[in-house]
Amino acid sequence: MKNIKYIISLILTITFFVGCEKETYEFGDLTTPTNIVINTEIVGQSSAFPDGDGSGLVKISVTADNAFTYHIGYNKLDDYGNVNLVVLPGGVTTKKFTNPGINTFRITVVAFGKGGVSSNLTKDISVRSDFVPDPLIVTALTNNGSKTWIVDKDVTGHLGVAPWASFTPIWWEAGINEKVACCNCFYTAKFKFTKNANGTFTLNVDAPDGAFTKTGALTFLPGIPASGAEGCYSEYTGGTSNFNFIPASTGIPLSNPSTQTSIKLDDHNTFIGYGATQDEYEILAITSSYMYLRAQGTETGNSWYLKLKPAP
Repeated sequence: MKNIKYIISLILTITFFVGCEKETYEFGDLTTPTNIVINTEIVGQSSAFPDGDGSGLVKISVTADNAFTYHIGYNKLDDYGNVNLVVLPGGVTTKKFTNPGINTFRITVVAFGKGGVSSNLTKDISVRSDFVPDPLIVTALTNNGSKTWIVDKDVTGHLGVAPWASFTPIWWEAGINEKVACCNCFYTAKFKFTKNANGTFTLNVDAPDGAFTKTGALTFLPGIPASGAEGCYSEYTGGTSNFNFIPASTGIPLSNPSTQTSIKLDDHNTFIGYGATQDEYEILAITSSYMYLRAQGTETGNSWYLKLKPAP
C-alpha cells in the first residue's frame, strides 16, 4: 500500500511540474518604423501671411510605416532645454504656439513599433502669435515702469502643491513663515518686473541668500549642484531675463479663477519664487498688492502655487 501511495505521489508531482512548464512568448520580427512624415498646416497661412494668421495654431498629423504609436514634443529653436515628449493619440493634434511674434519651433516625433523599437524625426516651422495682455495686468505687475515682488510669508498657502489636473493646492499649503528656519532665502529673494520703453519686458532676480530650489535635473538655474536636497543654494545669487505675456497653456477652465494669461520667461537665468524647470507662470489673480501664480511642478504631474506681494 505504501508503494502504491508513493507511485501515485510521484505521478502527481511529475504532472505538476509538466503542467507548470513556463510558456514562451514571441514578438515576431521587430521592425523599426520607417518613412516618418510630419504634416503641418499653419492656420491662416498664405502668401501674404507665410507664418499664419497670428492665432499660433498649427494642425499636425504624423504617419509612418510599421508604427503603433507616436510621441511628440516641441521646443523653441533657440531653447536647448529638455523636450517634453507626450503621447500623440491617433497621430493627430492641434498645437497652439504662444510665444509673441514670429518664432521658429522644432517639432520632435518618436515613432514606436513592435517591441518598443523606435525611430524619430524633427521638423522646423515658423509661426506667428499675436497676443496683447490686459493693460490692467501689466500695470499691476510693473506699475508701468518697474516693480519688485517677494514671496508673501505672512499668509497661509504662499507655497502650495497639487496634482496638475487639480486647480487648487489640495495636497499641501505652507503655513505662515513655514520656510524661515530651513530656507529663508525663499523669502529674501526679490523679483523685479520692468516694462521697458521699447515695449519689451524684463525680470531681474536678486537672491542675496541663494535660490530656494531642488538640484540636478529638477532645476535649470545656473550654478546649482547636480545633487542635494531642497534648500537654499548660494551658488545662484540672481540674474536677468526678458519675458513675455502669453495666453495661458496650463489648461485651467474658464470657470476657474484665472486671468488666462501667463508670464513666459525667455531663458533659465531667472525664476519666480521657486527655482525649478518651469518657464511659464500662469497668473491666477493679480492686483496692485497681491499676485497668485501657478506653474508646472518640478516633478512631472505636479503643480506649484505661489503668493507674492510688493517688496517693502
